[in-house]
Amino acid sequence: MLNSLDLEGRPQDTRVVVAMSGGVDSSATAALLKSQGYDVVGITLQLYDHGAATHRKGACCAGRDIHDARDVAERIGIPHYVLDYESKFRESVIDNFAASYAIGETPVPCIECNRSVKFRDLLATARELGASALATGHYVASRRLASGSRALVCAADADRDQSYFLFATTQEQLDYLRFPLGDMTKPQTRELARQFGLSVADKQDSQDICFVPSGRYTDVIERMKPNALEPGDIVDMDGRVIGRHEGIVHFTVGQRRGLGIAAAAPLYVIKLDAAARRVIVGPREALRMHRIMLRDINWIGDGALDRAVGDGLELFVRVRSTRAPQPAWLRAVNGGYEIELVGGEEGVSPGQACVFYDAAGGQARVLGGGFIKSAAAKSVVGIPVHNVNVAQPLVAALRV
Repeated sequence: MLNSLDLEGRPQDTRVVVAMSGGVDSSATAALLKSQGYDVVGITLQLYDHGAATHRKGACCAGRDIHDARDVAERIGIPHYVLDYESKFRESVIDNFAASYAIGETPVPCIECNRSVKFRDLLATARELGASALATGHYVASRRLASGSRALVCAADADRDQSYFLFATTQEQLDYLRFPLGDMTKPQTRELARQFGLSVADKQDSQDICFVPSGRYTDVIERMKPNALEPGDIVDMDGRVIGRHEGIVHFTVGQRRGLGIAAAAPLYVIKLDAAARRVIVGPREALRMHRIMLRDINWIGDGALDRAVGDGLELFVRVRSTRAPQPAWLRAVNGGYEIELVGGEEGVSPGQACVFYDAAGGQARVLGGGFIKSAAAKSVVGIPVHNVNVAQPLVAALRV
């Protein structure tokens, strides 16, 4: 007999570690599992020197959050531990964040934090504590497959879905993780927290990068990679110098504001050339890319990746967390993998994630994804983007 977490055994005989950030989501998760009879252990990670961020609104994992997590644990009657993961976090997340910006990328630190610090290091700690699962307050869900393994699917609340940030979760990790809020909305979570009498029921959600106390990510990069703030040229797409900048880290692909250039028509950042310290700008139409070259692919779809891709796999991809999935092809090319977008996408930035889904909406299954290495405006491999026969099955699916 399986319990509510799809685990063998009675809840009271099942230990579950809950990652408690001090926010309403993870707090409600811990309270819900405790109310269902599980042997719940709460763990909060101290990820950085939180002193400067303790009183800043929008910061997560700060001193106040540790206090709130401890308060919730006491309220619901579970053991609670604070683990010092500062060195792990610095090495896995902050160092990579600064290095990525320094080479002209736009990184997503939450993805790295999830796949390394939380789902690698914390998961290992949960196993050492004899837990049968690690539960989090993420808005994403998992489903048991016929094979016995689990599939990662989008949250029921599309506005809160966090699947983009969890694409790098491995199959082994996914089989151990549980996401009790995946089928709930944010208002339902807050109401649940009120029912349990939690002090964080109406707490503000974290919004900023947690390790940037000032709210200025360039402060972190300047301290760790000072060369990334060296000035350089702003050039048009023909290479003509039309302005100067104070460091490429101040820019990201697709950016329009803050260029400091007077022009007859709006200009956008098209590309960052870190080696030459150049910011290349152009018209909006130059932002549209159709091919995306990927690195560090994580595949959690059915079977082996190469067999699933074959001569080309139809799927849907999201290239930014705020963008809707759109139809595409995934192909193996020259020892790597590329995405061919049916309709193209603007502002495709190296360092961001390209996440694979099996459908355009609803509780679609996450098939994996990779990090964007580079992008091109036109397809030069396989079947051309403009070929109607290629796009037809996907376009038809979008209309359903």
